[in-house]
Amino acid sequence: MKLIGVKMLAALVVLLSVFSFIQPADANGQKVYVAPVKKEVERGLAAFLERSIEEAEENNAEALILDINTPGGAVNAAEEIGEIMLDSEVDLIAYINPNALSAGSYIALYADEIYMSPSAKMGASAVITSAGGDADRKAQSAWLAAMINAAESSDRDPKFAEAMVDQSVEIPGLVDEGELLTFTPSTAEENNYSKGTYASLDELVAGLGFGDAELVSVEPTFTENLARFVTNPIVVPILLSMASLGLVLELYSPGFGIAGSLGLGALLLFFFGHLIAGLAGMEVLILFLIGIGLVIAEFFVPGGILGIAGLVAIIVSILLAGESIAFMGIALSVALLAAVIGMVIMVKFLGKNLHLLKKIILSDSTSTESGYVSNVNRHELIGQTGVTRTALRPSGTIIIDNERIDAVSEGGYINKDQQVLVVKVEGSRIVVREID
Repeated sequence: MKLIGVKMLAALVVLLSVFSFIQPADANGQKVYVAPVKKEVERGLAAFLERSIEEAEENNAEALILDINTPGGAVNAAEEIGEIMLDSEVDLIAYINPNALSAGSYIALYADEIYMSPSAKMGASAVITSAGGDADRKAQSAWLAAMINAAESSDRDPKFAEAMVDQSVEIPGLVDEGELLTFTPSTAEENNYSKGTYASLDELVAGLGFGDAELVSVEPTFTENLARFVTNPIVVPILLSMASLGLVLELYSPGFGIAGSLGLGALLLFFFGHLIAGLAGMEVLILFLIGIGLVIAEFFVPGGILGIAGLVAIIVSILLAGESIAFMGIALSVALLAAVIGMVIMVKFLGKNLHLLKKIILSDSTSTESGYVSNVNRHELIGQTGVTRTALRPSGTIIIDNERIDAVSEGGYINKDQQVLVVKVEGSRIVVREID
């Protein structure tokens, strides 16, 4: 009996051992993360990729695949992404599907491995200004050095990265002088920049040997998408212009209505997006709120100092919230110009008045039309006669119907007790002439 129990226990151990090897394909514990790198490169993308790398590291992912399709974007945002990728502990794989141009190529260079789709392009990375022209030599030189460093970080030949930025670099058989290098899948693979070409992301995952791994897609959250939208270089001046126009229109409207709500909402959206993107800290938001408080206090404390200090605080907070003070200065100038144009239209063409300022500026007047006069006009005296009570030299006193009246002679001296005729009344000035 004891022998049978031992045999049964041994058989159970064998069965458990067999079943431990019979597992679903994804039960091997492997995970591969995929993060999209789409649209323009800006600081909101940097915050998203930082979160993606952290999630991949925390879950012991085998690799993080960056699904890249971008025309480029902000240089400083790309450099921040490069620093984040450089500190990553998880293997980073760039899948160019289909474009990694300008700042996109810089991001791809920081990946441990690069793969491309059949129609992919990588390169054309010269720095251009927001107006579309070439950047100055200083900016070009700094970006050239950054591209070379990115290539060297993953042991790639930096001359190709240099040719993507500098038109003077010539590589025989690949790029002529005066042109920028743009890799195709074949040229990138021939020069050891790409390790292969795959038609789809699924084919890439299988080709990397992760066919049985769990594929985890990291998608931007609503707040991250909102931050990317708000911090877009095109959207920032539009948002600030909406804020300034909304607040200006509110000055001409009774109460606090739709225009003011839209303006205030645009400002809050601006600061919220820049906070999420990591461009601004809480100290910038606090400075903005202090500025608003000082402007409101100006309505109750005359002098102008609090109002000026409040406006300065608001402007400084907006300048500090952006990716660069120079860019924010341009965006703020556009917003102020929009505000001025809005005020001109409201006053010049629509004839609107500042309802808000009516509460702090005295607008009532004591006009003649309203029945107010500075003195009594005695026009009824014209043509009447009287007697001088005192000599007129040329001013003095006359008596008309037992009423003492101050008067002046039309010409020279008039003695006391002389008959005079009222010939003119100018306000409180009554002019008389001696009757011969």
